[in-house]
Amino acid sequence: MSIHIVALGNEGDAFHQDNRPSGLIRTYLGRSPLVSGDESSLLLNATSTVARPVFTEYQASAFGNVKLVVHDCPVWDIFDSDWYTSRNLIGGADIIVIKYNVNDKFSFHEVKDNYIPVIKRALNSVPVIIAAVGTRQNEELPCTCPLCTSDRGSCVSTTEGIQLAKELGATYLELHSLDDFYIGKYFGGVLEYFMIQALNQKTSEKMKKRKLSSSFHGIRPPQLEQPEKMPVLKAEASHYNSDLNNLLFCCQCVDVVFYNPDLKKVIEAHKIVLCAVSHVFMLLFNVKSPTDIQDSSIIRTTQDLFAINRDTAFPGASQESSGNPPLRVIVKDALFCSCLSDILRFIYSGAFQWEELEEDIRKKLKDSGDVSNVIEKVKCILKTPGKINCLRNCKTYQARKPLWFYNTSLKFFLNKPMLADVVFEIQGTTVPAHRAILVARCEVMAAMFNGNYMEAKSVLIPVYGVSKETFLSFLEYLYTDSCCPAGIFQAMCLLICAEMYQVSRLQHICELFIITQLQSMPSRELASMNLDIVDLLKKAKFHHSDCLSTWLLHFIATNYLIFSQKPEFQDLSVEERSFVEKHRWPSNMYLKQLAEYRKYIHSRKCRCLVM
Repeated sequence: MSIHIVALGNEGDAFHQDNRPSGLIRTYLGRSPLVSGDESSLLLNATSTVARPVFTEYQASAFGNVKLVVHDCPVWDIFDSDWYTSRNLIGGADIIVIKYNVNDKFSFHEVKDNYIPVIKRALNSVPVIIAAVGTRQNEELPCTCPLCTSDRGSCVSTTEGIQLAKELGATYLELHSLDDFYIGKYFGGVLEYFMIQALNQKTSEKMKKRKLSSSFHGIRPPQLEQPEKMPVLKAEASHYNSDLNNLLFCCQCVDVVFYNPDLKKVIEAHKIVLCAVSHVFMLLFNVKSPTDIQDSSIIRTTQDLFAINRDTAFPGASQESSGNPPLRVIVKDALFCSCLSDILRFIYSGAFQWEELEEDIRKKLKDSGDVSNVIEKVKCILKTPGKINCLRNCKTYQARKPLWFYNTSLKFFLNKPMLADVVFEIQGTTVPAHRAILVARCEVMAAMFNGNYMEAKSVLIPVYGVSKETFLSFLEYLYTDSCCPAGIFQAMCLLICAEMYQVSRLQHICELFIITQLQSMPSRELASMNLDIVDLLKKAKFHHSDCLSTWLLHFIATNYLIFSQKPEFQDLSVEERSFVEKHRWPSNMYLKQLAEYRKYIHSRKCRCLVM
């Protein structure tokens, strides 16, 4: 058995902290003859053991074998910082001690204005002791006359303390010093009286519970155990930015090459990625016209920085493939061109790592004015038409999401013919796409377009085994790194498509979607739904979705009473049926015990005390 005491308030003298005695609680625990152990062992918890952020905790033994737990909080700001813990501790207290120093009006008002309202709301027949500690400094002997007001200017009067005690129905004590008399006999006597009362009350309640439990001698109702925990599905981290960043270095599906003013090759790139983040490149590659953009600064930036060269006499033009050679772009600004590789790496990484870009440019351009000039041109390239340049303070964007997500994104080009260089034929319809994105995001697509396959040289590629809606959802994930299936059936179709093209993260997203949908269904909906859960299990196994198949088996076992009544339950294999029977909930043993208990209740014609 244990007694829980909560002590609130600061009994120290704010004006005489150098001579301040030990705290009230610490002194009592160290000197009381009813508390076992010496002071050092009793107070060990205050510094090294139980760690509560709000209260200092003391533990001791009182009356021989009664565990005494004291939580002391002297400062309201700390008490208020963890409201949940503070409220719970006050609600579970057997005794509450409120303490303040008579020479510190601030500590008194902190108790009165902050602690008292909280205690009033949580108080439930719990004894409260109000301890006024110290001797008033402006009088030789403390005045006990209720009408005395001589010390109201600087000290807390007796009248104020008594009035506070009346509000709470508390016991008021004045402790002029923390010596053996005031602590051991005065404060200790009152506290130990309340401790004995709390023990008597707990003993009485315990005996009542025993009598209640022993009043029923028949068969006890069976205890329903908790179902087994469902397997946890771990999500795979996104590698969207790294996929697009790697595209810049792999030199696959290149359709634009940048040259310096001396016509020397600088770097190869991809129109679709550049247009996804910049209206300047949209204007340069004729994705949009000046009429569409209607922003003179973007038009001027495009004209000042870049020029397209289609001259057949261009050096190296004779060596280019006759099919569809990359577009040649001359970078007019020499300083900008010298930093172009760093700028493109910044764009392919998501166009948000401004500090790294500035550091890379500073390494190449020693002059700070040149660095600022190049940075400003990058901001103009990334500017949104019709808006003031929102990228002036680049550091505020350092921690934000990449520009793909909040500006012109790759989703703008999804299922659009603009810049498309491949067309998929599905169920008699066509879906345009962009090889660069497909190669960057899907290894199967990369092998298909760069290997010795028919698709590598063909523009029209047939797709079998999936619907158009499912394939569009698949492309949406490749372009945007997100998808939102309409339901469990579509999520399963998308999972099959992701397994076909070996996109593991999309498989995990579909698995998580299916699990979330099934978990959110109430039992009545599970019983009435038309979805064949066993068929879902078999598809998950066939398409190597091990996490989903394992989870579905546990789900069927946990909802055994529902799914065992469905006709598809008979389609489970012997191994699956054995697993479900082994892990079923509720267990067969519990149902037998429940039947016996019901039979006993009806045969005795007695009333169940539990129900």
